[in-house]
Amino acid sequence: MKTFLVLGLAAGLCALGVSTAAAQTKGDWVLGNYKGAGYWFPGVIESIGGGKITVRYDDGDRETVGINAVRPYDWMIGMKVECNYKGAGDWYAGKITSLAGEKISIAYDDGDKETTRTGRCRSN
Repeated sequence: MKTFLVLGLAAGLCALGVSTAAAQTKGDWVLGNYKGAGYWFPGVIESIGGGKITVRYDDGDRETVGINAVRPYDWMIGMKVECNYKGAGDWYAGKITSLAGEKISIAYDDGDKETTRTGRCRSN
């Protein structure tokens, strides 16, 4: 019952647009607004304290930010993302077609397909 209540509360807060990142713990996967640029990149919480979260992004970068600069990881099959195609530095829009840990497959809007790592992708 307690788990159901917690999940219900988290779902309600998400529906209202309230971030539940403060309730997350070290080791949880989140999306971070890297350098405040407006794109959300996947990473893992390394530490939490004093209203700050340190995120180790899937691409290897690290950043310590305010709690409001992260949100719960919510990527799923069918979701629109942008990925760095073949790691060449150009970002292209597409949809997630499969997702298993850090392995992600993308069907790009231009018809190309790729299986890559989450560290090469971002969402808006």
